[in-house]
Amino acid sequence: MRAVVYDAVGERPGIREVPRPECPADGAIVWVEATGVCRSDWHAWRGHDPVALPHVPGHEFAGVVAVTGPLVRDFAVGARVTAPFVNGCGRCEWCAAGDAQVCPDQTQPGFTHAGSFAEYVVVRAADLNLVALPDGVDAVTAASLGCRFATAFRAVTAHARVRAGDEVVVFGCGGVGLSAVMVAVALGARVTAVDLSDAALERARELGASVTIRSGDASEEVRAATGGGAHVSIDALGSAATADAAVRSLRRRGRHVQVGLMLGAAASAPLPWDRVIAWELEVYGSHGMAAADYGPLLELVASGRLDPSRLVGSVVDLDGAIDALVGMDGPQPAGIVVARP
Repeated sequence: MRAVVYDAVGERPGIREVPRPECPADGAIVWVEATGVCRSDWHAWRGHDPVALPHVPGHEFAGVVAVTGPLVRDFAVGARVTAPFVNGCGRCEWCAAGDAQVCPDQTQPGFTHAGSFAEYVVVRAADLNLVALPDGVDAVTAASLGCRFATAFRAVTAHARVRAGDEVVVFGCGGVGLSAVMVAVALGARVTAVDLSDAALERARELGASVTIRSGDASEEVRAATGGGAHVSIDALGSAATADAAVRSLRRRGRHVQVGLMLGAAASAPLPWDRVIAWELEVYGSHGMAAADYGPLLELVASGRLDPSRLVGSVVDLDGAIDALVGMDGPQPAGIVVARP
């Protein structure tokens, strides 16, 4: 099969012929119709999130089941599917409890093994990790769900518990940040978006943000814009500065959700714990969403109340996926890039 491959950290990937993945007894091989290009792929390519080399990136995908292992019962060849970027093992106590997104033996296409910048990708423990797609959700739209949109949906609904009338601030208006803006607006919240890019802020306004702030540390401006502080803050970028500013943007008893990856030195970044304690703030990490929890999200998408396709900025081929991945070294155009292998 054709796949995007890189042999060294930071080396420009190329397209080459590689063997198709083998199908585990409990797994499935998916023919990839569409795959998103995500900053997490860039982190791995740049060595921030180590992967075995040579490597095929890609973890946001939708497609059609091409092969199933003999232990798979719930999916057949020809089924239209997607999958979360975290695949649970299906055997541990966390998977049994429905929390596959924190499975200690998880696998991740595009990280623990070859990913979806290819014609085929393997999904292990397929009955647990595959998600059937409704007829009304096309492959390009579904490819935007697996990491950014699903992660934002769970962050906004399960952790932040956003309700109508809440003041929500989102730091970082890339794919996951804009997804969080859309979800919060759909739930009736008033959203303030923070970013350094005018184009990203304009996109946030188009998607429903009531206030936009061009700043790296906007905590005081956010408190002014939200009448004393946000009920919910979301750091969708992942840096020491944005995490700190997001927490400082909250009102008393507010809720902060850390969605952006904290890698390298940021992994041990401090937070204003004096305020967390005195104001009884809640601080959550959010790591994707298990396949079992996709139902409400897909219902909203199928009903038209949420339209992830609005986040898609361009649809490219595998060569375009390489350009988009390498281009993340610099300023990004607004919108998700989706590749069709």
